[in-house]
Amino acid sequence: MVKSGILLIDKPQMITSHDVVDIVRRKFNIKRVGHAGTLDPLATGLLIILVDRATKQFNRFVDFDKGYTACLKLGAGTDSGDSQGKIIAESGYSGVTLENVEAALKSLEGKIENVPPMVSALKHKGKRLYKLARQGITVERKARPVEIHSLKLLKLSLPDIEFEVRCSKGTYIRSLAEEIAKRLNCVGHISEIRRISVGPYSVAQAKAADDFDENDIRPA
Repeated sequence: MVKSGILLIDKPQMITSHDVVDIVRRKFNIKRVGHAGTLDPLATGLLIILVDRATKQFNRFVDFDKGYTACLKLGAGTDSGDSQGKIIAESGYSGVTLENVEAALKSLEGKIENVPPMVSALKHKGKRLYKLARQGITVERKARPVEIHSLKLLKLSLPDIEFEVRCSKGTYIRSLAEEIAKRLNCVGHISEIRRISVGPYSVAQAKAADDFDENDIRPA
């Protein structure tokens, strides 16, 4: 019998978080498997998998702060906020400097309002927003209070701005990136995103989605 606990998985790009859950279910031949916080298919990085009785501790893991690295590409805004969407707006970025990028990032630290993107798993009148978005339907979304603990520039190579963010649960990095672009008088979208931490857990501790076994299950 497989022991209860958590698996730290480094999710690869272009598979869903639920795909990883299915991989674990098949590997261990067990149904009680879940994950603590969805990563978009485009995103890579740390996914906490809950095995057997650990699924009852979902809320504890979801409530942890998160850490991400991401790349914002200026000049084109998309309907999804990432590189998989359709371009809906364009702008120049020739006036963007290191100084105003750093100022824009600094201005977003602390408690802010974060608007969920249309392409998200939130529901509106019982329907997932991403399903409405696929039908070309846009609905008003209420901004949610979140906290950005730190927001640091990693590399500036226009049109790309690479940054690292530590934030509270419920923060949508695609929306944060769009707000950074807005403060630079531009539009933009996320071209890369990687979750590097969840609470005390780091992606450096994670196993590949095709290279783990029961010995990698940690106590919850």
